Amino acid sequence: MAIKSQKDFFSGLLFTAVGVAFAWGATNYSVGTGARMGPGYFPLILGICMAILGAVITFKSLVVETADGEKVGAFAWKPLFFIIAANLVFGISLGGLPSIKLPAMGLIFGIFALTFIASNAGEEFKFKEVAILAVILSVMSYAAFILLLKLQFPVWPAFLTA
Repeated sequence: MAIKSQKDFFSGLLFTAVGVAFAWGATNYSVGTGARMGPGYFPLILGICMAILGAVITFKSLVVETADGEKVGAFAWKPLFFIIAANLVFGISLGGLPSIKLPAMGLIFGIFALTFIASNAGEEFKFKEVAILAVILSVMSYAAFILLLKLQFPVWPAFLTA
């Protein structure tokens, strides 16, 4: 059986794998019933739905001829690296890294770092536009998480608030 759409085939396999992983991981929690759902209910249902959707997409890629039957291109390493690095730096800046005595740098620093690092994933980098985006994201995040939701986590580095 020949693959008629590589993009659909591989995306279907990815959906199936992620769905099975979610459903399997949900079995570690209490699932409960439909009337009294436990913490594992939603990830289990979500995982099952994703796995079924992935199986359908994979099957269609083998059976149905599509107009975009082109092959999957080269792997985009640069965007993958910068997006993962940006998220890691954001997480470390929010919580710090006690193992190497790196203190929490706070939400604002984390958002600026995330924005500037992730912006390198694209084809072009315009400092002014990225800086404006970082300021807007910082203000909106501060308003949403600190002022409205009243969440308690560091906003600024500890040495600035002392």
